[in-house]
Amino acid sequence: QVQLVESGGGLVQAGGSSRLSCAASGRTFSSYDMGWFRQAPGKEREFVAAISWSGRKTYYADSVKGRFTISRDNAKNTMYLQMNSLKPEDTAVYYCKAAGPRLPVYWGQGTQVTVSS
Repeated sequence: QVQLVESGGGLVQAGGSSRLSCAASGRTFSSYDMGWFRQAPGKEREFVAAISWSGRKTYYADSVKGRFTISRDNAKNTMYLQMNSLKPEDTAVYYCKAAGPRLPVYWGQGTQVTVSS
């Protein structure tokens, strides 16, 4: 079983930066593709970014492309999301997700990111 714990959220001014972390328990972290999702009040959860198990492939939503960078350190069982040029519309609860072929899907509990204008 994998447990995911997000951290790094908080209040940031528009135009600022923040880095989220997702720490995973268990020895199988490197087997999982990982992703970040977010959910704003009154909206559905949406995809933000994803990274393959090896870290070689990354994917981004158009809304964050060029501003956010996803990365992972398999030796530390941790995934990151570097967020730059933040906008008020980036305000949401950010969740990390672990998934893979024939593997269970796991979600973290979420961390709040609030961008003030």
